[in-house]
Amino acid sequence: MLMFELEKNSSKPLYEQLYRGMKDAIITKQIKVGTKLPSKRKLADFLNISQTTVEIAYGQLLAEGYIVSKPRVGFFVEEIDELPYIENKQLKKLNEAPLKATKTYRYDFHPGKIDAESFPFATWRKYAKDLFDASSKELLQVGEPQGEYDLRLEIANYLYQSRGIICNPEQIVIGSGTEHLLPMILRLLEMDSKFALENPGYSAIPRIHLQNKAIPISVDEDGLVVDELENTDANIVYITPSHQFPTGAVLSAARRTQLLNWASKQHDRFIIEDDYDSEFRYIGKPIPALQGMDQNGKVIYLSTFTKSLMPSLRVAYFVLPPTLLPSYQKIFSYYSATVPRFDQHILANFMKDGHFSKHLNRMRKIYRKKHDKLTNTLENNYPAIAITGDHAGMHILISVPLDESEQQLKQLADECGIAVYPVSDYLLKPIDYEMPTFLLGFGGFELDEIEPAIHQLMECWNIKAYKKKGNSQ
Repeated sequence: MLMFELEKNSSKPLYEQLYRGMKDAIITKQIKVGTKLPSKRKLADFLNISQTTVEIAYGQLLAEGYIVSKPRVGFFVEEIDELPYIENKQLKKLNEAPLKATKTYRYDFHPGKIDAESFPFATWRKYAKDLFDASSKELLQVGEPQGEYDLRLEIANYLYQSRGIICNPEQIVIGSGTEHLLPMILRLLEMDSKFALENPGYSAIPRIHLQNKAIPISVDEDGLVVDELENTDANIVYITPSHQFPTGAVLSAARRTQLLNWASKQHDRFIIEDDYDSEFRYIGKPIPALQGMDQNGKVIYLSTFTKSLMPSLRVAYFVLPPTLLPSYQKIFSYYSATVPRFDQHILANFMKDGHFSKHLNRMRKIYRKKHDKLTNTLENNYPAIAITGDHAGMHILISVPLDESEQQLKQLADECGIAVYPVSDYLLKPIDYEMPTFLLGFGGFELDEIEPAIHQLMECWNIKAYKKKGNSQ
């Protein structure tokens, strides 16, 4: 007779204990293939449990294929593969393996962090609370493929007022981040196109269908070197003209005209304009969007709410030229919007009532103070460090007069509990910089954290503060 230890005081049901015991015995061959199992009545009497308990356990084993029932004869152990046992062993190893902990830093200069303390939680909560109501039950259904019309209308109004872009809601497509929208654009422009990318540039772009296929184009103090682009066979270029990532360069007026002329010379040439960090500029007037200058329908405008609101919102959008709308509607007619409808309407109402503009104005002042604190700390204490890309955005570039490599300096900072990000992480092809160069993001810092963070980093790199009667080292 089958012997199983059943704990009648356990929180686990008896039928489950019996089922698991028999299953393990079958898998480990303690009960051999072809063995006839006791009848439900005999096993119930032997284990002093109810026949119902045995019946449920047998039923589960039967459903999973561990036993087979022969009418008027009984239950028999079935032949099974070794796979379930192998899988169980692997699962056990996975469960026993320690989870890799995400390292936390005392100071993190990541360029993508925002000031979370200044987010208008109370206002956002009010709009969310008002929307999650039975009166919004239609939002439970699938929405428009291009995104909610109300949000697209607010985006069109915002772009006209702040970026000089004239478009209508029908040209706007909403999606859950740049990483989702870019493959759609690439498919729309056909994957056999030749793509050119800024070098250095946004590190995620080469990983989106373009790895080892993109043509790197140099960037200097005036932005993308259009002369270099003209000497390639590329017909699509991805560019961040208003605040080049990561150098911070602004595409000059002359090169903007040159680039638009390049695109207009062939029908299959297009410019993807990523309006990265355009909301935050600290010197001079905001730089107009390239799309606003386009007279030939050659610019696909792309932007997000990542920096202006929050990265976790996962709302991005692109604006198509009217000439590409028929192709988009043909290819993507079966697509569904990837941003929840409730989130889209919360954002639309937030923008409609003027809170988005108020929030942006407030954040510009906050980030300007952080920007100034960071640059003043470096200039006043470590003048040997060169600062670039400091006119806009939420990070600057620093070039460090040291002999160590970027990776060595990154490792030294890491050992001090400080995260820094070398410019080499954003290169399509190698560039020989005169000095190790790093991105220093300041968005996620409290204002009073910035100065001690810089001093701690410099101390870690053994760069001494400037003294009035001495020289920087």
